[in-house]
Amino acid sequence: MKELQYPFDVEYLIKHKKQIKKKLLTKSDLTSKKIAILGGSTTGEIKNMLEIFLLNYGIAPIFYESEYNKYYEDAMFGNPELDKFKPDIIYIHTTNRNIMTYPSILDEENTIQQTLEREYQKYTNMWTKLSWKFGAIIIQNNFEYPFYRLLGNKDVSDIHGRINFLNRLNLKFYEYANSHDNFFINDINYLAACYGLDKWANQFYWYMYKYALEVPAIPYLAFNIANIIKSIYGKNKKALVLDLDNTLWGGVVGDDGVDNLVIGPEVPNGQVYSEFQTYIKEQQKLGVILNINSKNDYENAVAGLNHPNNILKLEDFVVVKANWDPKNVNIKAIAKELNLGIDSFVFVDDNPAERQIVENAFTNIGIPEIDEPENYIRIIDHNGYFEITNLAKEDLKKTKLYQDNLQRSQMMTNFDNYEDYLKSLKMKAEINSFQPIYLERIAVLTNKSNQFNLTTKRYSLADIQKVANREDYIKLYGKLEDIYGDNGLISVVIGRIKGCELHIDLWIMSCRVLKRDMELAMMDELVAKAREEKIKKIYGYYYPTLKNKMVKNFYEKLGFKLESEDEKGNKFYSLNVDNYQNKNEVIEVRH
Repeated sequence: MKELQYPFDVEYLIKHKKQIKKKLLTKSDLTSKKIAILGGSTTGEIKNMLEIFLLNYGIAPIFYESEYNKYYEDAMFGNPELDKFKPDIIYIHTTNRNIMTYPSILDEENTIQQTLEREYQKYTNMWTKLSWKFGAIIIQNNFEYPFYRLLGNKDVSDIHGRINFLNRLNLKFYEYANSHDNFFINDINYLAACYGLDKWANQFYWYMYKYALEVPAIPYLAFNIANIIKSIYGKNKKALVLDLDNTLWGGVVGDDGVDNLVIGPEVPNGQVYSEFQTYIKEQQKLGVILNINSKNDYENAVAGLNHPNNILKLEDFVVVKANWDPKNVNIKAIAKELNLGIDSFVFVDDNPAERQIVENAFTNIGIPEIDEPENYIRIIDHNGYFEITNLAKEDLKKTKLYQDNLQRSQMMTNFDNYEDYLKSLKMKAEINSFQPIYLERIAVLTNKSNQFNLTTKRYSLADIQKVANREDYIKLYGKLEDIYGDNGLISVVIGRIKGCELHIDLWIMSCRVLKRDMELAMMDELVAKAREEKIKKIYGYYYPTLKNKMVKNFYEKLGFKLESEDEKGNKFYSLNVDNYQNKNEVIEVRH
């Protein structure tokens, strides 16, 4: 929904939150998650705003909310209601109002250090206890700066200063986050700075309602938390579709000519576009797939990209659509070529008319409302389309993976027989039980895969770690490489053992390797593992969504017998292990 994109109309959101929620609840394919909010101040409106942002991301939250300022008691001493709730995520909403003791101007250095360690220990005790008890993902606020500086500018450098103390405490939080999985920082210090600290720390709201921030700032806080959660559960966008003229550079290349484009250090506007291109280039390095959608002749578009001052070059883009077709048509074509859903894309275009056409055509694409070029970065960045929680190595080479895939598609046209094409790729697979080094990537894949996802289950890193340590599961990952390169880890199967039966809880595969028989290689290995465990029957499940129709009859193709199907299209299958014969003929499998 446009209303839930940055920049917000805060007054509208607060006034119409119930109507927005009602509309969002009509969405299909909502994923339910239990979220416990442990608050050091009032959290009611935070919960309300967080709910609508999460619903917009396809996550239906069920909340537990601690009593006012009972976050520590709930964490350390237990609460029957919280214990019964069993949260997937715990959000600890503490602020500088919850600091028990600040340094005194009379304190010695060792006393201040003890105060710092005591405050930090209070939080680590909570995190350890909650993690041990629930195995949940923990999201913890850092600390925003206080609304006054007792020591003036020296407050940041002197060990007696509150700002100095909070900076040191925040650094300890960051070190903890870097050494612990399933723990994330909600950076309210940055949010308060962006919002304006004087407004953020509005004393009226504290003394009147015990809100640690003013109510109009709550949508920004809730949006930031929602971005962390949607990233954890694979709801991030994956690709940018970029206009060229007056978006990546100033001017119109077809009219003004390449030499007259505004880009580079010579003029102020040129510096603006250069910085924007640098920002986009950094996004690409993080795994965002770049594409072009420009109303231009292809030759003019390429000439513009070859401008010596451009940071972005032709080779940085996977799909280039430079033509005179409607932009929504081009986006649909780009999605098809990349084998991605429309909801994976963010469309960036300076022309509001073009943005409106695309918005009318697609309901689930990101379309930032950019205005002046100097605001492009801020608007795109603050929308959190590509929020990073876990960064796998495969993400860092995403552009090459998709470029290689396009090469494979072009090569396929040289063959009359599809099996001959597959054999020509000389594919080699590594299929094995879960290994610690791959758990993070497995968690990411379980949340990003939508098309080849038979049960639509989502697993956090904490969930995957639990499965990896269970003896009553068969859990396989698959990696695939060929003559064009390494696709990385692209398939996961999780099966639960019950006596002589194996129930497949999850079977996913990256869209990058569809129709290359990797699923056959995975099935062969799954049956081999089942036989080792004396399994007699394997049961498979298919739960339909708007995105996974391509695997509707997947189990039939593998030789499973359909046992039942309900009115919603949910299917239940069985396979006799003794009757199964290997099906992979084109992939060399390594163990």
